[in-house]
Amino acid sequence: MIRLHHVPLARSFRVLWLLEELGLDHEVVNYSIRDGSLRSPEFLALSPAGRVPVLEHHGAVWFESGAIVQMLCETYPEAGLMPPPGHADRARFLEMLGYSETVGCLLESLNLNLVFLRPPAKPSVPVVKLLNARLRASLAAMEARMEGAWLLPSGFSAADIMFGYGFELARYYVVLDQYPRLVAYWERLRARPAYDRAKARNGKQDIYTRDFYPVPEEG
Repeated sequence: MIRLHHVPLARSFRVLWLLEELGLDHEVVNYSIRDGSLRSPEFLALSPAGRVPVLEHHGAVWFESGAIVQMLCETYPEAGLMPPPGHADRARFLEMLGYSETVGCLLESLNLNLVFLRPPAKPSVPVVKLLNARLRASLAAMEARMEGAWLLPSGFSAADIMFGYGFELARYYVVLDQYPRLVAYWERLRARPAYDRAKARNGKQDIYTRDFYPVPEEG
């Protein structure tokens, strides 16, 4: 039995996508980030921080998307979605897992400031400007390094799932046209059948209420 505890468009989408790439039968249990369901005693018993994803995998309970991705790749090595120790691309793979979390943390901070901060509280304009600049710089660095079809010379891997998810969400804060290589890369990711299957099971997101969140003006 494999069961994914999931919030549509949250980081748990990484795990949902990977499960589809692996071709594993699984159940998806959807939550909302807004209705308090992630604070229920039942969910907190699975996830100490009250966050998705949580993956129940044949009796084990795993949380944290990066860790789940790595554990799934190790559990199903025949899929070839993670270079094994000693492989020439192993260091690059691990770097990209960490870099994807750098992008994810910037997105989370922007979410807190621009999506979840409730009136009468107002986001700090200097903080949002700094976060936005750091996100743009992180994407620009990847744009400069993007040479092949995928992040690793050896081909598509779970690192593409980790980073690709963050690039998709960056569109809420950054105009992506300035990163043509990454946009072309994202189109290749979206063309994958497993991505389509994951999107079909993702559910309706209720995180973002706008298509774009500009940096607020001073005053």
